[in-house]
Amino acid sequence: MPRVRVHQHVNPFTPYFSFTPEPLEIENIFACPEKPLHLDIGCARGRFILKMAQIEPDVNYIGVEIREPLVSEANRIAEDRNLENLHYEFCNAMIALDKLLEKLPANLLRTVTIQFPDPWFKKKHAKRRMVNAGLVETVVKHLAENGVIFVQTDIEFLAEEMFALFRENEDLRETAIAENPFPVKTEREAAVEEKDLPVFRTMFVKETSRG
Repeated sequence: MPRVRVHQHVNPFTPYFSFTPEPLEIENIFACPEKPLHLDIGCARGRFILKMAQIEPDVNYIGVEIREPLVSEANRIAEDRNLENLHYEFCNAMIALDKLLEKLPANLLRTVTIQFPDPWFKKKHAKRRMVNAGLVETVVKHLAENGVIFVQTDIEFLAEEMFALFRENEDLRETAIAENPFPVKTEREAAVEEKDLPVFRTMFVKETSRG
């Protein structure tokens, strides 16, 4: 199957992306909805969780992506491979993730990954960056006790910005890491490491729930 061609950058404030998604009803998505859930935010073509779903069949995987053609392509691949623990959703995570997760059962979301999001280098475009205070609040609210958030990027200023936003949340404890804790690398991660360039990573664990 040829790869779907899409724009690398899309403005999340374009009216087309300002829709409100229907809340996920995982009992209608997964064969075994009671399995622990892994959420990959900004999953692009979704190959990371495609491979993870094959390696870890006892975990359900959801990828969220703003570029709809990539979501359609990824779901076709998951269906072709009969992966009943994998699903992708078209969603503008920076403004609508909370609505998407509204019906998610408590303590089901065990792992969240945010990997190499678009840095939007120009200062005037900074507000378009996916990780903002609202997204952090949503992730922590839905994350289970002792759930894990893994964040990585090859852009140092973006790493500092994202890490600082998560560090501000009192329910999270940071765990410094040097290597990717997962057995799969994203396409971007592999390309950066092949050039022997640095990747900035950290991990947070949710310690308490404040409702």
